[in-house]
Amino acid sequence: MITMTCKRATEAKKAGRKDKDVAPPRPRGFGLTPNGYGCLSRQFPSTPRGARLARRTVVRQLGEWGFGPMSDASCSVALVVAELAANAVCHGRLRGRNFHVWVDYELPAARFRIEVSDALLGRTPEAPALPPDDQESGRGLFLVECLATRWGWEPRNPIGKTVWAEVAADPPADAVREQV
Repeated sequence: MITMTCKRATEAKKAGRKDKDVAPPRPRGFGLTPNGYGCLSRQFPSTPRGARLARRTVVRQLGEWGFGPMSDASCSVALVVAELAANAVCHGRLRGRNFHVWVDYELPAARFRIEVSDALLGRTPEAPALPPDDQESGRGLFLVECLATRWGWEPRNPIGKTVWAEVAADPPADAVREQV
């Protein structure tokens, strides 16, 4: 059996510490740019697991930008991403094709723009309406409309569609401190 060693583990052994005492390497930061912009763009498999992963990835990225996981902005963006990703998986799924999530934050405009693209143009979003109380699904776009300042959809070239929403958000606490 071949063991892999790294510089951190070697330094820990020299210092007499165990590997568990060594702090893991700090993840590469993807903070906001100095002028207050941030962008996340990623593809996910068109499965329920892919939709969950999209929401979790966005929440993690918002944390890197200074929006804590329990902040209003993070919760609103996470819910919009979850609903649009679920719709892409349920209604826009094309076998062998992923869906794409793009989240953009603009500090000067104090807003997020969320886009979820899928590979199927046939089923386009309709005006949101509340379904009967006994129906289990059908409230996703209604929630998106409640949280977003604007939303819509457009055809995607060469195939599919993109559903987008804009969510207003106060600047993260770090950005406010830097401007003062």
